[in-house]
Amino acid sequence: MKVVVTGGRGMLGSALVRAWERAHPDDEVHAVTRDDADLRDRTATRRLFERISPDLVLHAAAKVGGISANVASPTEFLADNLALDTSVLETARELGVRDLIYFGSSCMYPRDYRQPLVETDVLQAPLEPTNEGYALAKITGAKYCEYASRQYGLNYRVVIPSNLYGPNDHYGSEASHLVAATIWKAHVARETGADHLDVWGDGTARREFTYVEDVAEWVARAAHGLADWPPLLNVGLGRDHSIREFYEFALETVGYECELSFDPSKPAGMHQKLMDSSLAASFGWAPPTDIRTGMAAAYAAFLGSATTPDHRTETAQ
Repeated sequence: MKVVVTGGRGMLGSALVRAWERAHPDDEVHAVTRDDADLRDRTATRRLFERISPDLVLHAAAKVGGISANVASPTEFLADNLALDTSVLETARELGVRDLIYFGSSCMYPRDYRQPLVETDVLQAPLEPTNEGYALAKITGAKYCEYASRQYGLNYRVVIPSNLYGPNDHYGSEASHLVAATIWKAHVARETGADHLDVWGDGTARREFTYVEDVAEWVARAAHGLADWPPLLNVGLGRDHSIREFYEFALETVGYECELSFDPSKPAGMHQKLMDSSLAASFGWAPPTDIRTGMAAAYAAFLGSATTPDHRTETAQ
């Protein structure tokens, strides 16, 4: 079997490659990166897919970032993701790839809606304004998969992970998400002896974060039954924590103590977006990694990384 993993150098994509190679050592896995093709370019994408001739595509590539990046560049988050998804999804369909998993985002869900969120809540109410451009693009990609599956008899399914963290996360810039941002800031505070950490918002907003390796391992095990999946599947830890708690966990993880300085004037995004992942549980989803264990593993991976992040300390949430 030939498997293409887009975004193969990113946190989710690289985890998918590792998990698939462990679970299916006889398969041919292609980790597609920007070096292979600009996936926004239909011609380049088609040329790449024709050369590989994949049986399955795991489409994890996306333009992503924290709250600051989304607020600053909504046009790019919308346009780049629409172009990328249209290119990959249309190319796969045109070349007869029957099986594809598209990775959505919890940002697809309405702002301030019921908790926990279920798959049918998509498009039921207005989106969170701070990441609306990204959310609209991901909803469009998910709808493409639903339409193509129904119209052409394909197995194009959508996994909606909660926020993810773990090895190969992005640290130290406005592209960082919350867990990576808290770990990086706690690490810098320890290294510099800082007496406080700046936190956007009042610390009460809540987020669900799932260890990326758990998601990848489940996909590698469960994808053989793709035809039986529903159009959308939430995949989350099943528990959320406040922003304050994530910062406290980060300080605990790096072994440092200092004050947290909250700034309610800064945007904090949706107050809560806990997902109901019971549908995925019926397909074997049972994440084993709690937040403290996962953050410790993520920090160990960060310390062992050969690359050094830049020194901007953005509080991406």
